[in-house]
Amino acid sequence: MKKKVLLGMSGGVDSSVSAILLQQQGYEVIGCTMELWGKDEQNKAIEDAKNVCQKLGIRHYVLNYKKEFQCHVIDNFINEYKNARTPNPCVECNKNIKFGVLLQKAKELGCEYIATGHYARIEYSEEYNRYVLRKSKEEKKDQTYFLYSIPKEELQHILFPLQEYTSKQDTRKIAKENGLEVSEKKDSQEICFIPDNDYKKFLKDNINEKVKTGNIVLKTGEILGKHQGLTNYTIGQRKGLGISYKEPLYVIDLNKEKNEVIVGTEKDLFSKTLYAKNVNWLVFEELNSKIECYAKVRYRAKEAKAIVKKDEEKIKVEFDEPQRAITPGQSVVFYDEKGIILGGGIII
Repeated sequence: MKKKVLLGMSGGVDSSVSAILLQQQGYEVIGCTMELWGKDEQNKAIEDAKNVCQKLGIRHYVLNYKKEFQCHVIDNFINEYKNARTPNPCVECNKNIKFGVLLQKAKELGCEYIATGHYARIEYSEEYNRYVLRKSKEEKKDQTYFLYSIPKEELQHILFPLQEYTSKQDTRKIAKENGLEVSEKKDSQEICFIPDNDYKKFLKDNINEKVKTGNIVLKTGEILGKHQGLTNYTIGQRKGLGISYKEPLYVIDLNKEKNEVIVGTEKDLFSKTLYAKNVNWLVFEELNSKIECYAKVRYRAKEAKAIVKKDEEKIKVEFDEPQRAITPGQSVVFYDEKGIILGGGIII
């Protein structure tokens, strides 16, 4: 009897090819597409996913998780910006939706596994004596930074069919060879529920508060100008500040209490220390002693050597070399020398 797997399908080429690969591996595949925010773009995604499933002869469900998505992802996104932090909605979506409510749905349907088109690897590690999450062989497409919040006990029930592939062109080739119309479909954008990627407009439309202007202040205390609301700024930002100075200035901090945007030179962006909360460890139950590892502070950043230790209810991360633009609300993710994800948390 074939083992069942529930495959999350976005209507894109990666999840579509995942369906083909799972079939080839002998699984009974059930496709599902989640209704999350109800825009025209999502209707197109549902249609594309349905067409793929019909062509491959597999069942397809459309699951309405708008309420859960609003609560865990969109509301969190808005609240974080209101509190002068820069969130990462993909992390929250993976934690609460894709590997939260969708994983529960898989169990209800009698599926032993859930699968997605992420570029990441899951394998059994003798060293850690458990299933582990490991970086993709496709370094540029690796998405483990967004996946650290998966409950470790669920890793054995998750499949990433693309984990052995090293090129996006390979997946497009498979889709084309199998006659899928999505073979040349463009990759999805960064924030799925903001189709035009204009997050500032999205926040303006969705925050039911009057924008509070305030001062843009040099780190020494000198007032250089006015800002147009803290939600319009993030750590590391240089453009759009509307101020002039003898050298380039960047946002180095946001002070919610004083309603100030703090600016400084590029060297002021670098720091060797950060603190994090809501940490999810994937290879052990909790951090009992300090560890040496590699850590990255944003998706496009490179991993850097660091020492991680517990600090009361949070953790402290000390880097060997200063890191640029460490941003509250973003995630810090920890790796060992083999690319296995040790865990991660939210920067505070």
